[in-house]
Formats: sequence, structure tokens, C-alpha cells
Amino acid sequence: MDVTRLIIVAVGGQGNLLASRVLGEAARRYGVPVRMSEIHGMAQRGGVVESALVFGDADSTIISDGEADILVSFEPAEALRAMNKCNAKTVVITNTTPLPPFTAAIGKGTYPEMETISSLIRDKTARLIAFDATAAARQAGNVLSVNMVLLGALAATGLLPVTAGSVETAIREITRQAFVETNLKALELGRQAVADA
Repeated sequence: MDVTRLIIVAVGGQGNLLASRVLGEAARRYGVPVRMSEIHGMAQRGGVVESALVFGDADSTIISDGEADILVSFEPAEALRAMNKCNAKTVVITNTTPLPPFTAAIGKGTYPEMETISSLIRDKTARLIAFDATAAARQAGNVLSVNMVLLGALAATGLLPVTAGSVETAIREITRQAFVETNLKALELGRQAVADA
């Protein structure tokens, strides 16, 4: 089986680890070998959280610089920071809603414009899918479901060796019952965002 390497980056508290668990369970249910690893950093203080998922017959969870097939980012500047993992064939999916770091919020630093971020990503990769996943999450009924919106966008690309149905099943089994319907709606809104792009 071909190997697909996925990096997911987020700021602490955005649900990166849950998204990774959902994808891992979806792969398991579909009979796809998957290996996962996570770097938590300063997650509880708004720092970066990075997950690496390797689908297919691979011996390692390590995704070296230039090896990512797909990068999913919950925050645009984090996508830019993770560009070292990408190459000219990488597909990048990112939320366009910024979460400026503390230094930018207090005026001690600057946050790059989305146009600049998009241009830099497009210059290095094959495709950029950038949309307001936060607005879609609000539309689904919970701003915290940005992770599910981005999973929907990822599923819509057809780049992963798992079906949308297996992702839905994993959401039903892994997420809290009170959030299942909202999460499924968020997943569908993410799919629609890619279909409409």
C-alpha cells in the first residue's frame, strides 16, 4: 500500500489531538495501517501542537523535512511555520482565522497578512485550500468544531486512504455524544467548502 504522510498543526486547545484520533480510528476501521505521533509543546499555554500520521506500509511515524504529502493547519501562521515539512507536491489545507500570539496581541510583534501567508505557501506547494473554518464551525453550532470542519475538507480531497463514511463512524464513536451531531454537521460543511472551491 502506498504511504501517505499527514502533518496536522494547531494551537493548544484547538482539538488537533481529537482530529488525529478520529483519523486513526477511521483508518483502523477501514483496514489501513496507520502510525501516529504527537508533539505537544506548550499546548496548555497556547503553543503549537503537531501530529504526524503515516498511512500505509511505513516503518516510522517520523515525517522528515520535505516529506509531508498533506499539511492541515488550524491556524494560518502555524501553516507557514510548518512549511519545512512540505514540498512541491504537498497539499495544504488551512483555516484562515488567525490566533495571533501574545507578542502580536500586545503590540510587540506583527502577525503576517493572510495574503502574504497564502502567497508563501502557494510558492512552495502544489495546492492551497484556505477558508474560514471558524465561521463554518459557528454555522455548525460550536466554534470548537473547527477540527471537524478541517477533517471534512481533508476527506473531500480524496487524498487519504480512508472513506468519508469511516471518518463519520469514528466521529460517532470517539466524540462525546452531546457533540456528535454538531461534529457531523461541521464535517459536512468542511466537505462543502472544498467542493465549492
